[in-house]
Amino acid sequence: MRHGKQYVERLKQYDRTVSYDLAAALDLVKRLSFAKFDETVDVSVKLKLKKSQSVRDTVVLPHQFREEKRILVFCKAEKEKEAQEAGAAFVGAEDLIEKVKGGWLDFDVAVATPDLMKDVGKLGMILGRRGLMPNPKTGTVTFDLKTAIAELRKGRTEFRADKTGVVHLAVGKVSMTVDGIAENVRAVIAEIKRKRPADAKGAFMQTVSVASTMGPGVWVSLKDEE
Repeated sequence: MRHGKQYVERLKQYDRTVSYDLAAALDLVKRLSFAKFDETVDVSVKLKLKKSQSVRDTVVLPHQFREEKRILVFCKAEKEKEAQEAGAAFVGAEDLIEKVKGGWLDFDVAVATPDLMKDVGKLGMILGRRGLMPNPKTGTVTFDLKTAIAELRKGRTEFRADKTGVVHLAVGKVSMTVDGIAENVRAVIAEIKRKRPADAKGAFMQTVSVASTMGPGVWVSLKDEE
């Protein structure tokens, strides 16, 4: 893969073979960024997983950096008031299901009560491919709408290991302080450790790296984050 001149120049400014403590790594990421926009900072965690193992959960980052999510709630009439008062942008049942079937997707996350999942499940081809399908594993299928919506508004974000065993997640913006981004990274690492499969053996987390949208990656020393 070819990289632009600015990227190549940044590679000369640090030792790519060295693993830095988290604060130093993030300081480097900030200094190595070069885009004219406020780049997003991502963390990538390589896990040792068997084919039968998976890691998936949600995390609420201590420091938010995204615009507030537009939350859609599929629920019956008796739960509508709870959803609306909790801050949902769109609330309904059959009417919303039909609207989504028609191609409307002007929302960021969907929540559903369990009693409607039989009908919401019919939207699998539409919501699933966009990562919007409510799922009990991520807390988006629940009767406790007040709690679910509150956590989503705080920035609860889903993460999952891909087929290669890597968890990728946005953890901040270059404009944020090193301390703020570091706290977000540590929150992610803590949740990943908490989801370690019971039958996982040996070193679970193999590598951790951080990078900005356009900049090169920087290795993070695992011993400092154990």
